[in-house]
Amino acid sequence: MRINFELLDLRCFLAVVDLGGFHTAAEALNVSQPALSRRIQGLEAALGAPLLERSTRRVALTTTGRQMEPLVRRLIEEFESSLLSIADVGKNQQGQVTLACIPTAAFYFLPRVIQAYNAVYPNIRFRILDLGANECLESVARGEVEFGLNLMGAGDADLIFTPLAEDPFVLACRRDHPLAKHEKLSWTDLKGHALAGVGRASGNRMLLDSALGKLGLELSWNYETNHLSTSLGLVEAGLGASVLPRLATPLGDHPIIVTKIIEEPVVTRTIGIVERKHGRLSPAAKRFRDMLAASWVSDGGKAGA
Repeated sequence: MRINFELLDLRCFLAVVDLGGFHTAAEALNVSQPALSRRIQGLEAALGAPLLERSTRRVALTTTGRQMEPLVRRLIEEFESSLLSIADVGKNQQGQVTLACIPTAAFYFLPRVIQAYNAVYPNIRFRILDLGANECLESVARGEVEFGLNLMGAGDADLIFTPLAEDPFVLACRRDHPLAKHEKLSWTDLKGHALAGVGRASGNRMLLDSALGKLGLELSWNYETNHLSTSLGLVEAGLGASVLPRLATPLGDHPIIVTKIIEEPVVTRTIGIVERKHGRLSPAAKRFRDMLAASWVSDGGKAGA
């Protein structure tokens, strides 16, 4: 099946979405309103579904329109980036890299790689969607991003998962906490202590519960949060300790919090790159993906140590 449309059709669609109406969109694109309407109608006919709901007061996206919007934005961004990559090289190159990333990697590891990348390609922009593990996979599968940095693969046959490193779960506690005096801990050492962690719906929590379930061990989750950073705030306040991936722990020598290895057994999550099997990365995204993989391997995944 071939769907015929022009780049201007897509620009017209986005202009209506961004500006909220056909009249303002037509003025911004310097085309007549009837011509813009015909292009939208032609795009809808090619797709076989309406993209916009029109009324006398407003224009809103249909369900199909909401699905199409991020794909259209990415398509235009990649097209422009590819054209610019032909004309420019090195420090003059422009474009945008769009990726999804679990919050822990986005906060502690990703900025260092972006900094190194920007030293070579300072004009490349980044659009980062910091999402939970499941949402990250869905964003990649829908084509909203070029690739994702995630803690799990997927059963989707159209996605591929390239492991980068193992990220072990550790204990974070205040320096005056009873467990802080231990060099290493076993999971049974945590029994009876108040713990903070992410909720049961989190990919991290499901992975951890599965591993501990095999040991027949149940911990006391006194505080459940949506984000690991919130659990660290509870730790700083002296409300308990937190079990979390090492990548989510503070960098360097923190004045209040210490990190302790938990053994017997070591429970880890696998961090890796998720991509569409038949997707093609833009030149800028491919270079960044390769640098990301090389940086993680050379660093040993110890960004949060």
